Amino acid sequence: MTRILAALMLLLTTFGFSQNVNEKPQLKIARKLAKRFLRKQGIPGMSISVSKKGELIWSEGFGFAKRKPKVKIKPNQTLFRIASISKSITALTLAKLLDDNLIDLDTSIYTYLPDYPKKNHLFTVKELGGHLAGIRHYKGNEYTLNKKISITESVNLFKDDPLLFEPSTQFFYNTFGYVLLSEIMQKASKQDFNTLVKTSIFKPLNMLNTMLDASDIDIPNRTNFYKRKRKKSTPVANEYKVAGGGFLSTSEDLIKFGQEIISPAIVSKNSLRKITTSQKLKSGNLTGYGIGFSIDHTKKGTPKIYHTGGGVGASTILIVFPEDDIVISVLTNLSGVSMDSFGKQLENVFIN
Repeated sequence: MTRILAALMLLLTTFGFSQNVNEKPQLKIARKLAKRFLRKQGIPGMSISVSKKGELIWSEGFGFAKRKPKVKIKPNQTLFRIASISKSITALTLAKLLDDNLIDLDTSIYTYLPDYPKKNHLFTVKELGGHLAGIRHYKGNEYTLNKKISITESVNLFKDDPLLFEPSTQFFYNTFGYVLLSEIMQKASKQDFNTLVKTSIFKPLNMLNTMLDASDIDIPNRTNFYKRKRKKSTPVANEYKVAGGGFLSTSEDLIKFGQEIISPAIVSKNSLRKITTSQKLKSGNLTGYGIGFSIDHTKKGTPKIYHTGGGVGASTILIVFPEDDIVISVLTNLSGVSMDSFGKQLENVFIN
């Protein structure tokens, strides 16, 4: 019996060792970087998924979705706030409306919202989506608003404020522009925004674990949300700004979304190009932002399309490399983490 047990232990040890030896070196490096990033930033929980040529090559959870009692991260189940990656989802939905001839990017927003208060300058749907319209950002407690209001109602928060500048003369990143964009999309499609996104994007892409971050519902598998020193974040209602930062998702669902940017199946290449091409200021300078996507290049010169997100209890990044056919998704449940540097570390590992 002793010999049998010893043989079994040797077999199991050998099996475990061979599994470790056969693991691709880049995954070992990536996992080491992830653990260091988690530890250094004090992140309670993180989910990372990476695909190549449409297949997952790495998907792993680190830390915990909930600290008391401890609940482990599952990349295919744990729901994180994706924060401003929501803008990318809104942009792809907009592309679908372009395909259906329900909206025109170069048309004034007053075509769709004739009652919106007139400003000193007209601005287009395209300028709105590219952060070029001059709409202001949050002020006061708007960022942490914990009152459930509709998209239409929330337009009242900023509609009477003047534009910050003449459209297309400056780039000014903001979320209220996407609140207004979602109101336009509702009017153009004659559908509730969340229904529109669900039927146009989530269902066709089989993103079954992506949804509105409803503040009044106990959603299974939703992580807890934390701020520094691992304290729970204060409650927040994201319904009104869902288009700019109010969706929940898993890192694996975002891989499916990213793959659509590489190999479009539900939107046309023409419409996709319109949202993933950098816009220009009137000066002729590129902004490095299309509609819902930042536009850049890797060190070797191939395209890089991405978006970061920062919200209450969330810091995120989604990176798509179309020519390399690679998608990287990283979601965390901690506020205030800079994701750009970690995204570049992973890019250096997987893009050769």
